[in-house]
Amino acid sequence: MGDLNAALVEEAAKKSGLLWLDLPDLPQPRAAWHVWHEGSAYVLTGGEGEQPMPGLPDADHVTVILRSKDKGGRLVSFVAACAQVEPGSELWEAVAPQLAKSRLNAIGHEGQVDRWATGSWIVRLTPVEEAAQAPESYATVRPVPTPATTAGPPPRMIGGKRRQVDR
Repeated sequence: MGDLNAALVEEAAKKSGLLWLDLPDLPQPRAAWHVWHEGSAYVLTGGEGEQPMPGLPDADHVTVILRSKDKGGRLVSFVAACAQVEPGSELWEAVAPQLAKSRLNAIGHEGQVDRWATGSWIVRLTPVEEAAQAPESYATVRPVPTPATTAGPPPRMIGGKRRQVDR
């Protein structure tokens, strides 16, 4: 990847907690939350209540699509090399707490990283080349049904001003 594209990928990945993965056995790209750490995106998959990404732990390469934080449309896409992060490794110890911190709607934060070590995978996605052409229909993809849930109702804002539209 050129320096300009690498900078664009890094900036887009840092600003958005969501990316789209074009997985080999799925008919359409699938949204995934991630963290960006030292030049790679890290995605958690597998385990009870976590985002299902079938085939990702065993994939060698996958196409990643990053969206614009402002407009939500496709900004850049690239092919990434996939590698599992081994539980207990130095990289695991650096990345797992960041993923846990960004997993705000998890049920039972206590012991979350330990559960991931036994029942989930953290996959490192390192950009290797620009994608030839990302799917044009990515912006119209509907979310895939998942057992992951929000821990409770959204917080209420006390004392806030209502917008004209809300009245």
